[in-house]
Amino acid sequence: MSQHNNHSSEKNYVLGFIISIVLTIIPLVLVVNHILSKGVLIFSILAIAVLQLLVQLFFFMHVRDGEKPGYNKMALILGGIVVFTIVAGSIWIMSFNSQVH
Repeated sequence: MSQHNNHSSEKNYVLGFIISIVLTIIPLVLVVNHILSKGVLIFSILAIAVLQLLVQLFFFMHVRDGEKPGYNKMALILGGIVVFTIVAGSIWIMSFNSQVH
């Protein structure tokens, strides 16, 4: 039984790795070839970044696995709040800093 589980997890790692590579190459191609306008490009890169986050969480960090999935969700929500606070605070500070000059 563990052989089958091991083989299945190896397939998941390889699949996650391939998806991650594709999700990394797509924004690079979009930026280098100037395929989209600036606003659409930024939105596309952000959307692909969110997909990349989900791939990392499910394929490599096993968010859906575990005995206590509630703890995983709580840690994920806390991490999201921390990241949002840091990014929003940084943008807020940078916007005020650019108005001073």
